[in-house]
Amino acid sequence: MDCKVAENINTLANFLGTRDIDELNQEKIFNRYGIHQVDVMVLFGGSVLEGGDVLASGIKNFVAKKYIIVGGAGHTTDTLRQVVQLEYPSIETTDLSEAEIFQKYLKHVYGCEADYLETKSTNCGNNITYLLDLLEENNIPFKSIILSQDASMQRRMAAGLKKYVNDDVTIINYATYCVKVMSCGEELCYAENIHGMWPIERYVNLLMGEIPRLSDDENGYGPKGANYIAHVDIPENIMIAFEELKAVYGSETREANPLYASK
Repeated sequence: MDCKVAENINTLANFLGTRDIDELNQEKIFNRYGIHQVDVMVLFGGSVLEGGDVLASGIKNFVAKKYIIVGGAGHTTDTLRQVVQLEYPSIETTDLSEAEIFQKYLKHVYGCEADYLETKSTNCGNNITYLLDLLEENNIPFKSIILSQDASMQRRMAAGLKKYVNDDVTIINYATYCVKVMSCGEELCYAENIHGMWPIERYVNLLMGEIPRLSDDENGYGPKGANYIAHVDIPENIMIAFEELKAVYGSETREANPLYASK
């Protein structure tokens, strides 16, 4: 596989999978933001188990006052159920939401748990609105929040929250994984192991599906389109990488599944 393809995939990944701090601990948060502990840390479901590991490290390092897992049933849920059942057969996942499965994973592997679960949301849009509802219902004010989402969707999740909160709210991105793709002969492969990671073809598909969504035009999710998210600037080098990948993979990107649209 051409090294340029791997380079373009990594270019998209670095843009989409934002991490605003290098490590999830109080020292890094204080050095960047002048606070030792944020008000809320949120893990958004997905199917990559590394997300549970990230939340556990946040809890262990006391990075937040409250911890929340958000996720009902969506396009990643069946995969998560299968991955957990395979790796941890004693964890029952049948008919459970992503938030409930991750909570069970946290208890089973780390002996800790989130303070609140949101179990009804089905997509990135209502992940945010239902999260905000939960915070309001439980009288949890926040001026700082860590968002941890599947790296392919991290930037969109932050843009989704930014649509609803004032500029005085500090949004800290910490994508649930950080991975590089490289050329391994005729194939692409991951440079390191990520717990429960997507098959590589699916990962590329997810990354490519994000660029049209983030685009602020009539077809995108920005204010000029569906208006699901705040405006996102997409740098020229990202668009070049995306167009070059389209020349290799075609226009096959993950379409939004109407089954999980907001009701």
